[in-house]
Amino acid sequence: MEMPTHIIAVGGIVENEEGKILLVKTIHGGWVFPGGQVEVGENLMDALIREVKEESGIDINVSNLIGMYSNTCIHKWYDGVTDVPTKLMLDYACRPVGGELCTSEETSESCWVEKEKVLNMIEAEAIRTRFEAFLNFDGHVQYMEYVTRPEFNLKLSRTV
Repeated sequence: MEMPTHIIAVGGIVENEEGKILLVKTIHGGWVFPGGQVEVGENLMDALIREVKEESGIDINVSNLIGMYSNTCIHKWYDGVTDVPTKLMLDYACRPVGGELCTSEETSESCWVEKEKVLNMIEAEAIRTRFEAFLNFDGHVQYMEYVTRPEFNLKLSRTV
């Protein structure tokens, strides 16, 4: 039996005391909230803390799960050769507890943005949809299935 392959990723929507949201500008994806893949042997919280720190320089406390998202398309990586498998992403609300804004090998900019201006900066439809779930969070975790290739298509949306 062949074991399935999926990418597990975490995203952190970090809101500071002034109500501003942490965004990073990535090489391939434009403006996004920080996050990334969970590494082998790593738990979700540690992965999120590591990813936010690596991409932005900010230390965080993870607050609560706000959404779970399945990207069920398989597509080619930016190299045009490597297959990217289906992904499961878990987004968490977070609070900053230290650190200083910086960039990384993956990010060219990092900044705090007024919450009402975030959607004007995020171009990727999947990231916009996930940020909207944060804005509409009422204590119930959102689950969505979508595909991003050849174009964004939201296939399922419900609370769990």
